[in-house]
Amino acid sequence: MSAQITLAPDEVAPPSRPAISSLARKLAASPEAGVIIACVLVFAGIAANADTYTAVGNLQVMGRDLSQVGILAIGESLVILTGGIDLSVGALAGLAGILAAWMNVNEGLPAPLAMLLTLVICGGVGLWHGVMVTRLNVPPFVITLVTYTVAQGLALAITSGSPINNLDPMFSNLSQYYIGQVPVPALFFVGAAAIAWFVLERTYVGRQIYAVGGNKEAARLAGIPTARRITSTYVASAALAGLVGIMVIGRMNVADPSVGAGWELTAIAAAVVGGMSLSGGEGRIAGIAAGAILLEFITNGLLALKVSPYDQQVVQGAVLGVAILLDRVRARYFGRSRA
Repeated sequence: MSAQITLAPDEVAPPSRPAISSLARKLAASPEAGVIIACVLVFAGIAANADTYTAVGNLQVMGRDLSQVGILAIGESLVILTGGIDLSVGALAGLAGILAAWMNVNEGLPAPLAMLLTLVICGGVGLWHGVMVTRLNVPPFVITLVTYTVAQGLALAITSGSPINNLDPMFSNLSQYYIGQVPVPALFFVGAAAIAWFVLERTYVGRQIYAVGGNKEAARLAGIPTARRITSTYVASAALAGLVGIMVIGRMNVADPSVGAGWELTAIAAAVVGGMSLSGGEGRIAGIAAGAILLEFITNGLLALKVSPYDQQVVQGAVLGVAILLDRVRARYFGRSRA
């Protein structure tokens, strides 16, 4: 007669440890989950030590700053997904502001037309990048570095180093208005993130972009138009940089040729912190957006905590270094190799 093991009516089986460990593994394997948790912890930690950090006015400032970093990071991440890099986004944003202001003030074009022409010119620059990379096999690092240098030089040449004033009020309206308590530039960031998410996650074109970044030759053999997909990402990156440049001059109410230097590094940092693989083919827009938010939380938080500007750069660099280290560890143990 076989023995039977039963539980008393008031006894409850212990929770399933495999289910808990499986959830922990999924969180550890997801770069998006890590950076979102980091956003919450950083925001809560700084808010607990700086009274002004959660004030409405400061949150609105963060929203405007986030729009600049976040939109550039979204454009940059599209290029990185294909295995490329765009070092020109910061300088191109600065030049875009100069072009829009110059056409409006010096040539007398209406503000909407000046904005539209600026976006078209920036898109043309992105098309040039794509053609050079895909048709002539110029390394992305080289061609975008050339554009970086030329854009900075053109901004100074057009203005002779002097800011352009007396802009059409429409520029400031675009950057300084609110919908409710939310700054309009922050809504531009949300819109750009939503569109990029939809294209990458819900369209055939988005899946092709991931395929090109994962293995360009295999994608070509599968019939994917790799040149067009790569070029489209450079066009999108350049156009988004133009949008940022237009918003910046509206916020400042002046077009300054010194604006934009170094922004490309912040955009790349946001992409890497958000889980984007610099080798291409891996990363999601949710992570990129969270990475941009995290950098803005830290940057604004250091100001609220009255940290020295010199120490701020050290902290920001350390955050980027830790993010890369953790991402490499995560990729080794939970994802594919990025070597």
